[in-house]
Amino acid sequence: MSENRFKGTGVALVTPFRKDGMIDFEALGRLVDHVIAGGVDFLVALGTTAETPTLSESEKLDVLINVIERCNKRAPVVAGLGGNDTRGILHKMETWPLDNVDALLSVSPYYNKPSQAGLLAHYRELNRHTPKPIILYNVPGRTGSNMSADTTLQLAEECEHIIGIKEASGNLVQGMELIHRRPKHFTVLSGDDNLTLGQIACGFDGVISVAANCFTADFCGMVKAALAHHMPHARQLHYRLLEGIDLLFAEGNPAGVKAVLHEMGICENAFRLPIVPVSGNTHDKIRNFLGTLSA
Repeated sequence: MSENRFKGTGVALVTPFRKDGMIDFEALGRLVDHVIAGGVDFLVALGTTAETPTLSESEKLDVLINVIERCNKRAPVVAGLGGNDTRGILHKMETWPLDNVDALLSVSPYYNKPSQAGLLAHYRELNRHTPKPIILYNVPGRTGSNMSADTTLQLAEECEHIIGIKEASGNLVQGMELIHRRPKHFTVLSGDDNLTLGQIACGFDGVISVAANCFTADFCGMVKAALAHHMPHARQLHYRLLEGIDLLFAEGNPAGVKAVLHEMGICENAFRLPIVPVSGNTHDKIRNFLGTLSA
């Protein structure tokens, strides 16, 4: 596995729904084509942005298979495969069709709030049984517990199949500790779109992005420019998008990004509860912001 394969911009794909609540696979295909044309470096299916907790097991497999087939090897595909039951994840590793998946993104266990020792034991067990490289995912705002830099670095040193992390703690100092002390092979990706430019300046290798669903070309351009140390151009694109990125998350994810994708004609502004559309006021702000991009 090339250590460069998961650098740059990965996109955490939404799951389009029809108004009747069923998955809109035609829209999912349009989205895959859109983000690949816009320059993303790899795709992530079944992440948090995909409303994965509301999908049945059969629907998850259908989404993953559709993304793989529509992508048709134009970009690497990462599958979200995590949870708060280690045995359940191991069972999925054994039974899911992962032959055409390039890596797994595995969120740290949520709700049961394991200790750092518990997190180490969990990921060591996944490492022993995984059929694919693993990218860790630290997002304490959703899981209820933070995976410390020491824990991440211990896993990076010990576990041959753990190749990187999506670091979404929002803690710049923790991110800098990872960069400063990581082994050479270990990739550190941002999980916060509005911090990505600053984190790349600190040494991050890229991002797994929500904004890349909709602001694809500009966002990918910003990441590429920053990684190439063309910071004036990267800053220009960052500030061009900053208001829009904030609007994507103003009322929760993926409510904002689906509002934008609906305005773009890619998918319906449809969700499964408990996610609901953004308010009319926020939607108007999104529409106005999109007008500034086309001006």
